[in-house]
Amino acid sequence: MIYFLLLIYTEEFRIFIHNLRIKYIDSKKLSETQFKQYTGISWSTFYLMVEQLQKHVPEKGRPPKLRIEDQILLCLSYWREYRTLFHVATSYGVSEPTASRIVRQAEDCLIKSNLFNLPKNLPEGKGIDWNVVIVDATEIPIQRPKKTEEKL
Repeated sequence: MIYFLLLIYTEEFRIFIHNLRIKYIDSKKLSETQFKQYTGISWSTFYLMVEQLQKHVPEKGRPPKLRIEDQILLCLSYWREYRTLFHVATSYGVSEPTASRIVRQAEDCLIKSNLFNLPKNLPEGKGIDWNVVIVDATEIPIQRPKKTEEKL
């Protein structure tokens, strides 16, 4: 009985998670304005990103769990919404390390293409202060000292 309930819960949870994510197939129904509101980029930029990522897909090996288009949507949701990798991974039905790998590979690929850069000419004028404080918020595992039991 418990096993049956576990299966029902698991299947319902899987459907719930599936419905949370907006996959490429679903996003094709969005207008240009809606897509830009959802992702922050236009359809033409999206297809250019997909084209660049497809150049780096290995010929051999295990096929990826997500299509290239869904990988780009995963990255865009991570960059745009400032969600944790755990939440993005859950939304797309992959593990957290897989989501991290997808984001890292996409970033590397898009940077190497030299097609997606921030503007180099920063605006100047009165009232613009470009003093910036940079905070490194990289997650680094720490090593804790082993607990030792002292006997009296």
